[in-house]
Amino acid sequence: MATGIVSLAVEQMAMPRLARAMFVINILAYAILWVLNILRAIRYPRAFFADLIDHLRGPGFFTFVAATSVLGSQVVFLTGSDRVAFALWFFAVALWLVLIYAIFTALTVKEEKPTLEKGLSGAWLLAVVATQSIAVLAAILATRVGQPHRVELNFLALSMWLWGGMLYIWMMSLIFYRYTFFPFSPGDLSPPYWINMGAMAISTLAGSRLIMNTGDAPFLASILPFLKGFTVFYWATGTWWIPMLVILGIWRHVYRRYPLVYDPLYWGAVFPLGMYAVSTHTMIDALGLDFDTGFDFLMPLPDIFTWVALAAWSLAFAALLRVLARRLRRG
Repeated sequence: MATGIVSLAVEQMAMPRLARAMFVINILAYAILWVLNILRAIRYPRAFFADLIDHLRGPGFFTFVAATSVLGSQVVFLTGSDRVAFALWFFAVALWLVLIYAIFTALTVKEEKPTLEKGLSGAWLLAVVATQSIAVLAAILATRVGQPHRVELNFLALSMWLWGGMLYIWMMSLIFYRYTFFPFSPGDLSPPYWINMGAMAISTLAGSRLIMNTGDAPFLASILPFLKGFTVFYWATGTWWIPMLVILGIWRHVYRRYPLVYDPLYWGAVFPLGMYAVSTHTMIDALGLDFDTGFDFLMPLPDIFTWVALAAWSLAFAALLRVLARRLRRG
C-alpha cells in the first residue's frame, strides 16, 4: 500500500524512473507477502484464523484488498495494461466480499470480546480504505471500457464510495470516543492512527475520480454538487487530522519519550501521507483549482506531501533493510 501510493505520487511529479523503480519493488513485496501469508495459513492455521477474528489484528487483513487495488492503479498508470488491472480489481472485490463479512460477522457473534479501549484502534479504518480503494480503481477502469460497462463501473464505484463514507462515520465516532473518554498511553498511539487521515484522503481520491467521470455517466452528472461537496468535506476532514496527529506524535516521542524504533506498523503512517498527496492533486484537477483557472492556492500541497511521503518511505525502507541485515547476521 505504502510503496504503491508513493510511486503514484512521484509519477504525478514527473519522476517516471523513480515511480517505475518503486513499482518493481512493490510487485516483489506484494508477491513475497502473499507467499508468507499463505505459508503461515498452511503451517499455523489456528493462529492465522485466530488473528482473522481478533478485534485488534483482524482489521489488518483489509490491507490485502487495498494493496491489490493500489497495485492495480499502478498497473494502469505505469504500464497501461487494462487486462492485468481488471484482474487485480476482480481479485480485490473477491477479497473484500470475503473479508468484510467474515471479519465483522466473527466480531459480532464471538462470545468473548475485549472492552472498547482494548479492542479498538485506527487499524479498524483499514476497512474504509479497502472499500474506497475498490471505488478508486473502478472509477479509473470505467474510463477505459465502452458502454454499458462504463456506467455500471461508475455506479459500483459510487456505491462503494458512499458505503466507505458511512463506514468511516460509524468507526470514527467510536475512535473519537475512545480518544477522549478513556486513558491513553504512548503505547496506544500506534502509527495506524494515521489512517484516521488516510481513510479520508482515499475517500477524497474516489470522489474526485467520480467527478471526473460525470461526462460518461448521466446519473453522476445529476448529483455533481453532492459529489463535489462531499469530496471537499472528506478532504477537509483529512486535512484537519494532520496537525492533530503531528501534535500527538510529538507528545508520544518527545514529551513522553516513547522510543522511536522500527516497527512494521510505521508503513501505516507512510500510506496516508502518499495518499494525501495523490488525492489533493486529483481533487485540484477535478474541481478546476489549478493554474489555468487562477485558483492555485492548493497547488503546493501535493508536491510538499509527496516529498514528505517519499522521505517517510525512505526512512521506513532503510530501517527495514537494517533490521533484516541484523537478523541475517545473527542467523
